[in-house]
Amino acid sequence: MTLKLYNSLTRQEENFESLEPGKIKMYTCGVTVYDYCHLGHARSYIVWDTIRRYLMWQGYQVRYVQNFTDIDDKILNRAKETGSSMESVAERFTEEYFEDMKRLNVLEADEYPRATQTIDGIKQLIQDLEKKGFAYPSGGDVYYQVRKFSEYGKLSGRRLEEMQAGASGRVESEDLETAKKKDPFDFALWKAAKTGEPAWESPWGKGRPGWHIECSAMVRDCLGETIDIHTGGADLIFPHHENEIAQSEAATGKPYVKYWLHNGFVTINGEKMSKSLGNFTTIRDLLARPVDPMAVRMFVLTAQYRKPIDFTQEAIASAENGWNTIKEGILFPQQHGSKLGWEMPEKTLFEQTKLLTSQVEKFQKAMDDDINTPSALAVLFELAKELRREGNILVHEGKTETSLEELQKQWVTLVNLSQVLGLEVQIEEQISNQDGGLSDDEIESLIQQRLEAKKAKNYAEADRIRNELQHQGIKLIDQPGGITHWHQN
Repeated sequence: MTLKLYNSLTRQEENFESLEPGKIKMYTCGVTVYDYCHLGHARSYIVWDTIRRYLMWQGYQVRYVQNFTDIDDKILNRAKETGSSMESVAERFTEEYFEDMKRLNVLEADEYPRATQTIDGIKQLIQDLEKKGFAYPSGGDVYYQVRKFSEYGKLSGRRLEEMQAGASGRVESEDLETAKKKDPFDFALWKAAKTGEPAWESPWGKGRPGWHIECSAMVRDCLGETIDIHTGGADLIFPHHENEIAQSEAATGKPYVKYWLHNGFVTINGEKMSKSLGNFTTIRDLLARPVDPMAVRMFVLTAQYRKPIDFTQEAIASAENGWNTIKEGILFPQQHGSKLGWEMPEKTLFEQTKLLTSQVEKFQKAMDDDINTPSALAVLFELAKELRREGNILVHEGKTETSLEELQKQWVTLVNLSQVLGLEVQIEEQISNQDGGLSDDEIESLIQQRLEAKKAKNYAEADRIRNELQHQGIKLIDQPGGITHWHQN
């Protein structure tokens, strides 16, 4: 089987082949650290983390770099609003980012370069562009000459005549500076210092970098002139990634990125997420509802990464229900192992345990198809549901239909493949959830509420109650005739 990835640059799926056998250089555009991360960020970083995990599982040595934009108008505005400094705002929300990502089980990058720590590399790259005739100084600013780069637009598919001036307006106000440019399509590489804003010395006077040049410099400093994979949200294709290509390839004369990957958007109840619509949801707020972080990860993985995904109460309830099914399978030895004489293997034995080849092949086929996580999840559900069925038989009949050896293979395969998707259970969390648990009367009351919700066809509420009981270590077994048995794990 061969991994196929949709390359935004060529607009088609391609067989993946790394630049260097067995090694991958991967860069992801990180956050601008001025606020809490939202659902769009959650999707991006869960998706890229999953792809990274899969590449590692396939045996690649992946060097994964993700930047922080820590100099930006939005950060400066937040500092003014709070009577703080750019540095303190950036540091605060950088730490908040790490806290959110840790809860979502996103692996840390190998390196987190920051724009303010890459000033020398940025200045060097601008100088290289200037020497080659792609950049020019003007009134303390430095601009990139877009028309000098003949392949401009090859990523986005846009033509210059169709584009509007001001596309790089994230960092500067173009209306005030058009007169400084040779062409309205040119974008800023370096901005002259403004009163009260941070600035650095440079050959063009004191100032700070434009947004696009930052990533080009950080990629070159951390990974070299050509890398395997560059990722980001679809909203970054133009102008950010288009401008990265123009800068880097003009400076080096070499291809910048072999495979460009972009994730789709997140909508809330069918609408674009925005503060003005009142549907802006941060990761922090969502997890405080509370929603299990793994359910958020599950929600993201239920859609193929390039497709749009709509966040609704029903969707997150379904994701929680799905996660509880997989979690129940992962916890099978803790719940039933003592009855089966199942001793948990040492880590070394665990790693050597033979996986179920047929399930691994189905999982790999799905992931090789441009990271088709919905189909990959189906493999996990199949394994988890079979373990649940055997657990139910064990509870009611005192024995299982499947041999202990086969159950162990199913479980090891489930755990292994779940880890590839970043879906993992903290046993300590499961134990703490059972402390101070519900009384029998409280459990029966919730079961009755769930039954009434199902009769009223309020399935989201029924799932919510089931999930609440699952968090408390209460397993429900629905029987024909509307009867529900339960037992505590």
